Amino acid sequence: MSRRSGILEFAVLGLLREAPMHGYELRKRLNTSLGVFRAFSYGTLYPCLKTLVQQGWIVEEEGGAAEDPRAAPLAGRRAKIVYRLTADGKEHFEELLAQTGPESWEDEHFGVRFAFFGQTSRDVRMRVLEGRRSRLEERLDKMRASLVRTRERLDDYTLELQRHGMESVEREVRWLNELIESEREGRAARDSREQHRQSGDTGDLPRHRGGTRPDSSDDTT
Repeated sequence: MSRRSGILEFAVLGLLREAPMHGYELRKRLNTSLGVFRAFSYGTLYPCLKTLVQQGWIVEEEGGAAEDPRAAPLAGRRAKIVYRLTADGKEHFEELLAQTGPESWEDEHFGVRFAFFGQTSRDVRMRVLEGRRSRLEERLDKMRASLVRTRERLDDYTLELQRHGMESVEREVRWLNELIESEREGRAARDSREQHRQSGDTGDLPRHRGGTRPDSSDDTT
């Protein structure tokens, strides 16, 4: 499986986990929500859907069977096929979500992985964010070293283009630093709540009506 087809399958499974959809709606969501797929066509999507059906990760149903309004078929004489995630497909997607290897840090993969962070555990989010930051810091070091070596040979416009590229990477590193810090603060708050719960000390934590405490788990916020 190529990297491109692998990340497309991941994205399709993730979208179908949210709701059943027909092909037109899937393509629309991929185009608008996941920028990396803005230029792809039905000729790319439908072979992917066929493969996922063959794997048993999704099933095809007639449009009238869809419960979600976003999955309703388009107006026309012929019913549209709606794609629905199976139990095996959900399990496979959750396995993919848990992966944190170098591929998840790359430019194309990271954007799609980030789009599904709401379905990803906090620990996995942290590993992906830290891996992405490490990869960009390595890239930034190479860009700076290259600029030092070639500065005298570059015209003003090429030099400005390289500076622009470096600034873009630097902005993303700052953004990642903020996200990582936010994740750490969230984890610290969760751990603090858990310690209070185990010790029986409610502290200043609010209570729900009826005296029950709010759920302290926050692994997939």
